[in-house]
Amino acid sequence: MERLRALRGLFACVGCMPRRTCRGSRGRVASSAPACPVTLLLQRLQDKEGDRAQAYCQLEGVLREDESRPPCGVVNRLLAEVSQDLTAAQGVTDNVRMAASNVLVALARSHFSLVMAELQGHLKAVGEMSKEFVLITLSKLFSSYAPQCISFIWLTLAGLHCVAGQVRSGRTLRIACAVVKQWSEGAKVHLYAGKQCPWPATEKEKICENLYQLLCSVVRNWQGCEEEKDKQAVVGAVAAMVDLLLQEELRQEHTWEQLLWLVHQCQEVQDTSRVTKSLDILEGVWSVIPKDMLLATTSAMFDQLSDDTEQHSEAESTKMTHCILLQARICPEEIVLFLQSQLGHEREARCVAALGLLGALARSDEPVMTEKLPQVVEAVQCLCGDPRTRVRRAILHFIKDLLSADARSCSAWDVVGHIFREFSRSAGRRAAGDLSAQEAQEEGALQELCTDVLGSLDVSVRGMTKLLWPRLLLYVVPAQYTGMLIPVSRCVRALAERGDLKDREIQELDPHFLSSVFQGPLLTPQKLLARLLVVAGSPLAGSELQAAALLLMQNLHSKIHRAVGAMWAAEIPLLLQCLDGKDESFPGSAEWEQRLLKFLRASLETVEDEAWTKSLSCELSWWLGSSPSSSGEKPFLYKALGTALGACKEVLHIQEKLLQHLEEANAEEPSEAQGMISLLSHAAESNFHPVLDTLTMFASRLCKGRKAKISARKKAELNSPRAQATRSALMIAHGSLALRASREQLLARLEGDIVGNVLLLYSCSCRDLPSKLALVQSINDVISAFQAVRDAGRFNPTLKAKLLEILT
Repeated sequence: MERLRALRGLFACVGCMPRRTCRGSRGRVASSAPACPVTLLLQRLQDKEGDRAQAYCQLEGVLREDESRPPCGVVNRLLAEVSQDLTAAQGVTDNVRMAASNVLVALARSHFSLVMAELQGHLKAVGEMSKEFVLITLSKLFSSYAPQCISFIWLTLAGLHCVAGQVRSGRTLRIACAVVKQWSEGAKVHLYAGKQCPWPATEKEKICENLYQLLCSVVRNWQGCEEEKDKQAVVGAVAAMVDLLLQEELRQEHTWEQLLWLVHQCQEVQDTSRVTKSLDILEGVWSVIPKDMLLATTSAMFDQLSDDTEQHSEAESTKMTHCILLQARICPEEIVLFLQSQLGHEREARCVAALGLLGALARSDEPVMTEKLPQVVEAVQCLCGDPRTRVRRAILHFIKDLLSADARSCSAWDVVGHIFREFSRSAGRRAAGDLSAQEAQEEGALQELCTDVLGSLDVSVRGMTKLLWPRLLLYVVPAQYTGMLIPVSRCVRALAERGDLKDREIQELDPHFLSSVFQGPLLTPQKLLARLLVVAGSPLAGSELQAAALLLMQNLHSKIHRAVGAMWAAEIPLLLQCLDGKDESFPGSAEWEQRLLKFLRASLETVEDEAWTKSLSCELSWWLGSSPSSSGEKPFLYKALGTALGACKEVLHIQEKLLQHLEEANAEEPSEAQGMISLLSHAAESNFHPVLDTLTMFASRLCKGRKAKISARKKAELNSPRAQATRSALMIAHGSLALRASREQLLARLEGDIVGNVLLLYSCSCRDLPSKLALVQSINDVISAFQAVRDAGRFNPTLKAKLLEILT
């Protein structure tokens, strides 16, 4: 009886109509045996007694018992009853149909062939019938009894082919797609993954034929789906079928067309995570795809990757990128040419995507791609002037990828220079102040990326030393690159640790370029030291940037002056400890400046080279004259220049530089007035008399029009607020010089020059409150200095009386 039942179901699967059973026509099978639990529960269902869902649940529990195996007559009646609920188009709740489905799964434990035959018949049936829970039951059966299901796979595929022609959308379509995907994946495991195949070669071929027919039917009937969930389900099902068919050589040629459809269809699906999972199936078959099909697939996948209307996760973008890279291994020439053609595309997203893929190709280090890198670099170089922010960022990422692989490919393009120029470009745009908040944020992100690209360079990469050294030094001095000193310092330090800064390495470089770097107008040792000193002394730079400047000085000491190596090797680590907070004796910026100026003074004493020191003072003078009064670097520049002039021996040079900056300074601004005082005070520490002589000369210029006949314009200049502020600053400067003078210097110049100049400047002033305050401070400093030498008896009584008269 059971065999007849199975044959009947199989005949229904291959074309015969399934049995239509009516409740009223079903009779009960008489049996002399005692009623079993299955029979009792079935009778309740037939008599419509109680809750049907509950009855089905109880029946499922009985069928799952180990010893439960109802007789064939009962099984036939049960299948008829369950099928009535399972396929009802209306009038039966989903709870009841789900419970009925579970009963069939439990019954398959003992009567698998009968259950499967019943389901196959329902798949092939036409008319008013719901197939949703038939499909759900098939899925459950495969999950529980996969090996047994494989024997029915060709019949199941044929049945699913009928479903594909009947269903157009909705939940049933999605469930059918899930079943197709599940059974296709299972078939692949059993047919091609080393599992024992239950079919001979002819039957295996028949399975593939049915699968291909199903694939064509799915594509033909379901490609116009409008709902997003339906599209996703179709893509998953087609991907699984294509994956299986591509394992069979006889079917590959016809399957390529469906593969291209799949890739195009991926562009329509919003949930690209499903797409990337589907693309996993293609990795093993790229090598056998025809070239024209492969290029068409690449183009379609690139369209999806560069579609900026879709939000791809990082994992999804990585998967699509990986697929294109796999294709590039097979057709490198064609893929590279395709990507290069996208660099000039008017759509920003396509250009950015092409740059990302070219960078990934450079990073892959494939031998065939190494040959193409110079060609790729040349193409990317043409984009350097592109103003679009995303393109600029993509170029920087490409450079990062390129330099991580092989720096030798950059010989025709100064990629290091591009990083610095991009940093300066962003800084300039932000400084202009005409950007929106978002644009300013994007430019700031670009600057951070420039710093990151340079800071992440691996100096051990082939060709990196030649690329970086000594080109990096060209970007140390210009102020617009100050923010890049930290990664520059890291690179130079790494090169120094590798010994790549030694003469034997430098001699291998272009001698003309090397000469122009160190001896030409672009960069001199004095320029280099001046800039690094200014950064190290700037209170606005921050400790990390200050430390980077000091480390550059230490690593480049042989390029600055050969005499300072030992001294800097001992002193710079101590300065770095101050910045790291390890030396708590120098907690403030004023103390830090004093320590740094002391270091500069000791360095110049070590050098003992008048011409070299004069050149350094000229560089500091240039920086001082070029800096706006609002610059945070200017206060330290005044002190550094004064220290350098204090180390000079040539009086005319000292006077020239002092007079230049005394005339240029605008003493109306407090910072400039204090700068004048700092300049004179630090220069006087080692050149007291030349500085005081220069100060006397300048003071006489400011006061020479008091009685002489001069033009109205000149008189207006001498009486201007700026001139008045300059006189006040000079009065204070005289007191500061007195405090720094030795006993012999003070006694020799106190009355005639120091006090005399102060009184002269005060007499020429408008005698307003600032002038009086400057006078009081100056006299107070002079008295403090005079008392310190403990020789007050030698002070001129007449001059003392005059000072008291003015002060009172």
